[in-house]
Amino acid sequence: MLLPAAARRGLLLLVVLVEGVRAQFPRECAGLEVLQSGQCCPALTAEPGDRCGSSLGRGSCADLRADPAPHGPQYPHDGEDDRERWPLRFFNRTCRCAANYQGYKCGQCRFGWAGADCQQPVLRVRRDVLSLSTSQRARLVRALHLAKTTPHPDMVVATRHYADILGSDGRSPQFDNVSIYNLFVWTHYYSVSRTYLGDGRSFGGVDFSHEGPAFLTWHRFHLLQLERDMQDPLFTLPYWNFATGSNTCDVCTDDLMGARSNFDSVLISPNSVFSEWRNLCESIEDYNTLGTICNGTEGGPIQRNPGGNVARPAVQRLPSPEDVAQCLDVSPYDTPPFFSNSSDSFRNTVEGKYYDPAVRSLHNLAHLFLNGTGGQTHLSPNDPIFVLLHTFTDAIFDEWLKRSQADASVFPFENAPIGHNRGYNIVPFWPPITNAEMFKPAAENFGYTYEVQWPSKFTLNVFILPLGKQKVSIESIALSAGLCFLRLLDVSKCFTEYTPIKDSSVPKQSWIENDQFVIVFWRDYYQMCGVRKLAQGFALPGIEPRCLACKASALTTELQRSTILQGLFSQRRCFRGDLKSIQHLKLD
Repeated sequence: MLLPAAARRGLLLLVVLVEGVRAQFPRECAGLEVLQSGQCCPALTAEPGDRCGSSLGRGSCADLRADPAPHGPQYPHDGEDDRERWPLRFFNRTCRCAANYQGYKCGQCRFGWAGADCQQPVLRVRRDVLSLSTSQRARLVRALHLAKTTPHPDMVVATRHYADILGSDGRSPQFDNVSIYNLFVWTHYYSVSRTYLGDGRSFGGVDFSHEGPAFLTWHRFHLLQLERDMQDPLFTLPYWNFATGSNTCDVCTDDLMGARSNFDSVLISPNSVFSEWRNLCESIEDYNTLGTICNGTEGGPIQRNPGGNVARPAVQRLPSPEDVAQCLDVSPYDTPPFFSNSSDSFRNTVEGKYYDPAVRSLHNLAHLFLNGTGGQTHLSPNDPIFVLLHTFTDAIFDEWLKRSQADASVFPFENAPIGHNRGYNIVPFWPPITNAEMFKPAAENFGYTYEVQWPSKFTLNVFILPLGKQKVSIESIALSAGLCFLRLLDVSKCFTEYTPIKDSSVPKQSWIENDQFVIVFWRDYYQMCGVRKLAQGFALPGIEPRCLACKASALTTELQRSTILQGLFSQRRCFRGDLKSIQHLKLD
């Protein structure tokens, strides 16, 4: 799909003006002389010696530091990997920016700031991609495709390990140009690649961006990098709320991420520009046995068959809203051994290995559901759904940060897998940035926020409504939105009057009526239509979560009981969202 010339020029101008924290290294620092010096401190202006914008007070050239705290036992090959103590194997000095300045030569503003002097605060809103208008969807697709086809103006990637970085003659640096989006892909590949040990051997028990505390901080910065490369005043990354419990991919349409091809069920529809995309970093066997590194060479097309893995029924459906609600209830950020088998760990829960390592949920399940390129770790960013999937994962992370009010002190200081300690620099971003720096609420620190309706963990330990000799017991209900109760049929007959029991703990404005919807916010108990309910803690903002017991009083008529049951089970709707699941429903 060719873009109009004016659109290409406009978006390209915005891209070329970008200069911030990047991966892997600036083109200005990939020359022989700079590599031999170990100093990457480019001049911001044409003034001689004006390194890092020092004449403007933006920054200065400073020594690099790598946190010496010990990593965990998962990696036993210290000294063998270029990514250890990142980035000291390549450089020992870089620009250190002052105030709100940022970038490899301090020529940009920190995230969340704008203006000539970086003093203007900025707040962007990341929204559900399904809520975007037709024109906004088209803009998203155009921006992604332009990023895929535009060479990155600043950065290059290494194609050999450090021992061979200067080539066979010792004077030919081994770097390649890549496009903006392919840099995004390459960065992820490099973080998960195996440690090459020489003689065709490699070690696979290493991952700088998954299966450890840095999973969320790494991907947060990864997205910020892409968003900055693509951003303009009207563009912000949207998210895909994959926690629907569905067996279909609702973003796999030709106006978004591409529908299924009618000619080949594992390919993308030719009506989508994403059918033209080709994968980067496919030659995994060569990388692991020959000691090469992924370069800018592209391979085959994106493959995707959502929900089509018949050999693994557990990955044929997406996570549910209740999975998100349960995840947000996990208090510890991470727990020893800070790995894929950590229990009672928010990080491990959102990553997708909740309780049982054999079961995949949330992030991991969403990837595996895609059943193709997006389900292979080293290739997954080639599928643009990766961007939307991880933006929602970051939204869950940010919501947890706000609810928990945790700071970086809860992030493991030592003994996490290599690359995952609090003070470690995030591999392979440049200039270096630590995990601790990314472990902060987004709105106040990075200039973006999310527009999300979070599901409630709505659990009814006992919920009994007699209907003649029949009794209904529900053990668990998950709602799609936090500010809703159940829609009831014919409320004009049943709920035109209500008599709250007098209690000082009952909050004001505790109920809302709108047409046929009734929303109930009682903290302790209430009486409606003769139905006395002990309501202890709906999982709503400001309401402490407890259990709920409900039973019909003698005043409740058969008609009223029938109406309530129909409302619960026949018209399962909410004022602001749908009832997503009823578990353990028993009729006896």
